[in-house]
Amino acid sequence: MIDRVVIHIKSGKGGNGAISGRHEKYVPRGGPDGGTGGDGGSVYLVCDSNVNTLLAYRYRRIFAGGNGSNGEGGLRHGKKGDNVELPVPVGTQVWSDSQPPTLIADLDQDGDRVLIAEGGRGGAGNARYASPTNRFPVLAQTGEMGDEFDVRLELKLLADVGIIGAPNAGKSSLLSALTAARPKVADYPFTTLEAALGVVEHRGKDVVLVDIPGLIEGAHAGVGLGHDFLRHIERTRILVHVIDGSLDDPLEQYREINNELSLFDAELMDKSQIVALNKIDIPEVRERIDGLSSDLSEESGTETLSISAAGREGLAELMDAVMKNLEIEQTFSEQREVKSPENDLPVLRPRPRSTRPLVRKDADGVFIVESADAIRIAAMVDVRKWEARIQFYRRLQHTGIDQALIDAGIMPGDSVRIGALEWEWE
Repeated sequence: MIDRVVIHIKSGKGGNGAISGRHEKYVPRGGPDGGTGGDGGSVYLVCDSNVNTLLAYRYRRIFAGGNGSNGEGGLRHGKKGDNVELPVPVGTQVWSDSQPPTLIADLDQDGDRVLIAEGGRGGAGNARYASPTNRFPVLAQTGEMGDEFDVRLELKLLADVGIIGAPNAGKSSLLSALTAARPKVADYPFTTLEAALGVVEHRGKDVVLVDIPGLIEGAHAGVGLGHDFLRHIERTRILVHVIDGSLDDPLEQYREINNELSLFDAELMDKSQIVALNKIDIPEVRERIDGLSSDLSEESGTETLSISAAGREGLAELMDAVMKNLEIEQTFSEQREVKSPENDLPVLRPRPRSTRPLVRKDADGVFIVESADAIRIAAMVDVRKWEARIQFYRRLQHTGIDQALIDAGIMPGDSVRIGALEWEWE
């Protein structure tokens, strides 16, 4: 099972605005008719119950939204870029690949759809800048660049029951005996190297079980792929703790596994645990059932059930206990209902406005203007045209950038840079 991948996301660039004017016959002094560029395509993640793993993102890891088309004359606006929707399994968490990682979205309901990268906005055409004092502007904007970054997808399986225990305790045998799942079963530790799901019908109700690969000492610190296994336990409602009854000291195994759970996440100890003493089909274990069950019950504070996964003994009683505990626990939907509205929905934050100064002076003495609007217009200015230069300067006056330059101490002869455009201040 592929349950953790890093993918590269890129939303589409917005199209450029057009600089155009009407040229119809018998229309004197036709006004500007440059259309606006289309917005770039966005990237969404969609939760799909028909998808079980993140395998689709193992070999293809770059996903990009379509670029918006450029605007054209006749007020023809550019076409929006195509959006990209990436299907992910129920239980997928989306993390930023920054340090420290930040949780972007938690998709735990079929049909959830969350915006990951918003497409860049299309640039305004020259028709947008027409005014009573500027009947034919020759200014337009370039399209805004899209977002580009890496995200980490992590799948935390959603299940009613998590089957936990040490390696070779019989967890896979139990899952196989209860469900149609067919995990690998053998008489050596670490047979199971990935979590496996199964569904059992008991007393008219379906129960989803997940077999968590064997936990060992140090699992909380990542030993033996511990982190990969432990995170699946977080999304289960109750736990069935399988104990190998053939060990010399099964009680020590019980304590060791619970200690790893506590060290990984103390809240895991709040989950209801059903203790199942396995391998009672072995004569030596059967002779010790009473003593072992008594010790485990005293340690856990709950009744210990005796089972044989291989011999299918005691499984009905185990499932009865599972159903009883599930009735006590809240369902996932009920848990969502008690969440605050802020936590219930993905939080989509717009791009923050730059908090940097509007004008700064670099080490070479060049005055740098940091205004997204001005940079996008500067990229479209034809500096060979006197009229374009004059209109651009008036735009700087209108937006207060020229005053910001004066306040920053600019003098005639100093260099000014806006995006890739640089000139000498007069």
